Amino acid sequence: MTKTTNRLINETSPYLLQHSNNPVDWYPWGPEAINTAKQLNKPILLSIGYSACHWCHVMEKESFENEHIASIMNKNFVCIKVDREERPDLDSIYMTAVQILSGQGGWPMTIFLTPDCKPFYGGTYFPPEDRQGMPGFPRVLETISNAYISNRKDIENQTENLVGHIEQINLGTNSGETLNINLLHQAYNGIEKQFDHQFGGIGNQPKFPQPMIYEYLLRQYVQFGTPEALEITELTLDQMAKGGIYDQIGGGFHRYSTDNLWLVPHFEKMLYDNALLVKLYLHAYQITGKLLYRKVVEETLTYILREMTDESGGFYSSQDADSESIEGKFFIWKPQEIIDVLGKPEAEIVNSYYGVTESGNFEKSNILHISSNESSLKEKYNLTTQSLQDIVNQSKVKLLAAREHRIRPERDDKILTGWNGLMLAAFAEAGSILNRKDYVDIARKNATFIINNLHQNDRILRTYKDGLAKLNGYLEDYSFLISGLLSLHETTFEEKWLTEAIRLNESMINLFWDKGKECFYDTGNDHEQLVVRPRDLSDNAIPSGNSMATEILIRISIITGDTKLNDMAKKCLQSAKDLFVRFPTGGGQWLCALDFFLSKPQEIVIIGNRDDSATEDLVTEIYRNYIPNRIVVGQKTENKLLNEFPIFKDREAIEGNPTAYLCENYICRLPTTIAQELANQLSANQSN
Repeated sequence: MTKTTNRLINETSPYLLQHSNNPVDWYPWGPEAINTAKQLNKPILLSIGYSACHWCHVMEKESFENEHIASIMNKNFVCIKVDREERPDLDSIYMTAVQILSGQGGWPMTIFLTPDCKPFYGGTYFPPEDRQGMPGFPRVLETISNAYISNRKDIENQTENLVGHIEQINLGTNSGETLNINLLHQAYNGIEKQFDHQFGGIGNQPKFPQPMIYEYLLRQYVQFGTPEALEITELTLDQMAKGGIYDQIGGGFHRYSTDNLWLVPHFEKMLYDNALLVKLYLHAYQITGKLLYRKVVEETLTYILREMTDESGGFYSSQDADSESIEGKFFIWKPQEIIDVLGKPEAEIVNSYYGVTESGNFEKSNILHISSNESSLKEKYNLTTQSLQDIVNQSKVKLLAAREHRIRPERDDKILTGWNGLMLAAFAEAGSILNRKDYVDIARKNATFIINNLHQNDRILRTYKDGLAKLNGYLEDYSFLISGLLSLHETTFEEKWLTEAIRLNESMINLFWDKGKECFYDTGNDHEQLVVRPRDLSDNAIPSGNSMATEILIRISIITGDTKLNDMAKKCLQSAKDLFVRFPTGGGQWLCALDFFLSKPQEIVIIGNRDDSATEDLVTEIYRNYIPNRIVVGQKTENKLLNEFPIFKDREAIEGNPTAYLCENYICRLPTTIAQELANQLSANQSN
């Protein structure tokens, strides 16, 4: 049979293009599809997924490539396919609907809408025939079509109630109650109760990294001296770094662990997971000095540069879980394969180190993980710590080179502004903390690419691929990018990144802030009309746009002296309070923002050329320790353009030498040109 293409062939999203040869008459989301549904008086079948999603591929192969099932879809529905990474607004609205209707969510998401786009039935993956208590997709299609024809009025009444419920969830509850430290302690207790004290992580299985939760726990340790908060975090980071969720050979983290041991991952790799985890491991390294954490950071960023970075400076979105249509095939090993690469003597040690056996731990093969006790391994093979590490490091290079000859997982090479903002911040912070100027150069190149290519007509756009930028950016795109630009200014002291961040913050408020309801929405006021205006407050795999925007308001308020921004941040925190107190594991970034809001942030101003060694000495002291609630700004001695902001007012270089000012509420200690004196001041402030 000759393959034909559908309307998705004109899209740029790799996920949509994967479905462009399906016999399903797919439409992309837009007026053409919606108007067709209205004209034909047909319900809409909306399918939402993403390119690295394993079960999305399964459902495509089983159902969307099936001529019989496709014919049922085409006959009874107007079928729309959406890439959730391009359209988080649609994903948020309709995922909320699916969770209300079915009690659970996930991808692929399958939801049925009236022609005016109101949801009335939905689920996630459906098999091609009845299986294990799940109805087969053809039966679901026929049942929904018949119900729509025979019970149209009941369905329309149901959709009205459902849409009202979604709107209520989006609003949150702005109680106006006092925000206080007790809320932080209450949230910590809620997190601790869910912690797995044996293997680390939250809950049992599956286990997700959830880096924002551990960012908050590090703050709990630093701010309140809670030793258990650090112990919980270290156990989790150690277990992840040694487990199969971490790519032991190539660096970088897979999406999540299907078991409670962090051993068997869901193998896709997402840009956002790795960006957030790099920052978490960096901060844990600052506190503990553990070389394992530094190694994880550097290996992960090496992976990003090797496999996820465009020559233009943009970062790609994700890598698939599957290769050759088999999940994880690219990443797993048999003992003989390692022997073939390393030779038998070295392979025996490496196989023991990574727990490689003939029986295997996954599909009769092996997911590499650090399983052996290092001391027993050294004793068995008569090795020193250094010689064992040399063998492991050399084997990684050889095994990675051998793995490069395998058929690689597909890569989603679209460049998303928000996710790039997260990785921009990761590279910028790593540059300062690890004194890696190459990381700073990468961050600078990325920021330049985003501003030059995804900032058009005073609007940040969402996605870029093949030279085309499109789709208006969402709140998360603005807030994540602003956060990245602030981190880049902290690292470089270059004025343009700070002024761009402040300007984008003004645009963010103009587009997304609702003055009447006193809250941010996820879509701008120039966005297309949807059944509801989405406002997702939960911090899930990534921070919500709202929680990140809230912390940005606080930071920029301190820099500019604009107290109205701090008042807006307070209203945001009050509207989300019930979420992060009742469900703290869904509010990690909110808790970080609340901690910042309630603290007395340290304002650190450096006056001096960034490439001066004396300036570098001062900067080294700033990043020697983890100081979560601080603002770092800088400018060259000859650059007075930023003095309109109170944080820079009257900050001058002493006798032309690089100078540091440590302040609180713009009241400063004596300025110093001596790195050790700055270290003493920082230490004194931390202990107060």
